[in-house]
Amino acid sequence: MSQAIGNTALAYVRTWHLVDAKQRILGRMAANIATTLMGKHKPIYDPASDCGDYVVVINSKEVAVTGKKAEQKLYRHHSGYPGGLKTIPYKDMLEKKPDEIIRKAVSGMLPKNRLRYRRLNRLFIFPDDNHPYEKNILKFYDHTLNELSLSDKKKLTTKRTV
Repeated sequence: MSQAIGNTALAYVRTWHLVDAKQRILGRMAANIATTLMGKHKPIYDPASDCGDYVVVINSKEVAVTGKKAEQKLYRHHSGYPGGLKTIPYKDMLEKKPDEIIRKAVSGMLPKNRLRYRRLNRLFIFPDDNHPYEKNILKFYDHTLNELSLSDKKKLTTKRTV
C-alpha cells in the first residue's frame, strides 16, 4: 500500500502565514520566510514545482539587525548608465522603504530560477499592523516561522469556530 500523497489538490493547497517582524532578526526571519515561500515545509516539496504558501509580514519598519549592520549595510542598484551606481544606507532605507529591506533579503535567499519572482509575488509586506488579508490568515507565528505560540493557537481556534 502506497503512502505517497500524490498530486492532489489538498496537498498543493496554499495557506496564509502571518509573521510579525517586530524586533526579529532580519536574516533568520528572511531564511524562514524563503523556506515557506518555496514549500520546503510540505511533504510534497519538489524544487521544480511551485508549491509554497503565502506569507504576510507586518511591522516591517521595526525589523532588527545584529552588530554594526545598521550603520554599515548599503543597498546598491545601478541605472545602467555610466556613473549610475546608487547606494542607500540601511537607516535611510528603513525610513523610506522598510518593505524593500525584507523583500531584498528574502529574494537573496530564494533559488535563482524562473520560479523566484512567482514566489516573491506571494510575499506581502506592510510597515505596520494594518493589512487587508486578515480573513485569509490561517497560521500565526511568534518567535520562529516554524513554531506556533500558545496564544496564537488560542487565537486560531477561537477565530475559526464560526
